[in-house]
Amino acid sequence: MGKKLVHTPEGVRDIYGDEKEKKTIVERLLHERITAYGYRDIQTPTFEFFDVFSKEVGTTPSRELYKFFDKEGNTLVLRPDFTPSIARCAAKYFMEENVPIRFCYQGNTFTNTSDLQGKLKEVTQMGAELIGDDSVQADAEMIAMTIETLYHAGLSDFQISVGNLEYFKGICAEAGLDEETELELREYISGKNYFGAEELLERTHVDKKDKELLLKVSDLFGTVQILEEAREAASNKRSRHAVERLEKVYQVLCDYGVEKYVSFDLGMLSKYNYYTGIIFKGYTYGIGDAIVKGGRYDKLLTRFGKDSAAIGFVIVVDDLLAAMGRQDVVITGMDAPVKMYYTEADFKEKLQKAKSLRMAGKKVELLHE
Repeated sequence: MGKKLVHTPEGVRDIYGDEKEKKTIVERLLHERITAYGYRDIQTPTFEFFDVFSKEVGTTPSRELYKFFDKEGNTLVLRPDFTPSIARCAAKYFMEENVPIRFCYQGNTFTNTSDLQGKLKEVTQMGAELIGDDSVQADAEMIAMTIETLYHAGLSDFQISVGNLEYFKGICAEAGLDEETELELREYISGKNYFGAEELLERTHVDKKDKELLLKVSDLFGTVQILEEAREAASNKRSRHAVERLEKVYQVLCDYGVEKYVSFDLGMLSKYNYYTGIIFKGYTYGIGDAIVKGGRYDKLLTRFGKDSAAIGFVIVVDDLLAAMGRQDVVITGMDAPVKMYYTEADFKEKLQKAKSLRMAGKKVELLHE
């Protein structure tokens, strides 16, 4: 039994030594850039009532949640992602606020999945939420801040891929798909299961033109030029408005001077059903999954009683660090402590020296000779 207790359960791990120091430095750098935009720290509980992450909210599937009970018999869950918690908190404490509110947060999330494929069940996330602003400028601020934050942390080779769920929703509405079919189709397309998507559309007897367009959506990705092709492909107003929104966001990103990091993907969909419009993901070399996930969720706060637009993003810190490690990114500030040896005779003298160096910002480790 004693031998087993030194090991961690599957999907979680200890982080120590140089790796933990790098993580602490990177978290500080990420936080510096986010707070420079006027975002203020918020801390929500590690576990919440089950209803905060229910199917209706559109977050992680129930089977992937860590669930347990309190003494009163309420079902509680470890948070699988931050956005619903922040939405609940904003609705509770900022109900009367009409000016935009900017939050940033940091902490661990928990996903109880057996389909690990090298992923952890507990990961550290850092993110930001802008509540009460439905403008193009708010969309662009989130994307520009993501880019500047990653760059400030030391990453220079990455891409932010931007989409708009309204484009896909417009085509689904024109094709006459109900919400259930749309969600099923979204799952197939976001999982790159095109055979499943085609079979579903065959089954629902979708018009040939609409079917071709829905399947073509996943091919609409690339530089800003792809937006023109996307506009021509869709004839409905909703999808065209979605393209116009992306064009306006791109113009503001040019004002920020970050457009070289941006590409577009009209087939980008999310497993989180609370997203409503602009959606984006960040990719870099050395890691298969997105290191950044974000988007607009204008209807989520309504679930908690506050009618407000909102947009946010999250950086998966563990994946960012893994990518930086594989890219041999040098993390500045990794200074090893100065080792200062003392004897019983000169301890006081060495202690004074150590104190002076520590006051000057140096790390000093006192060691007995």
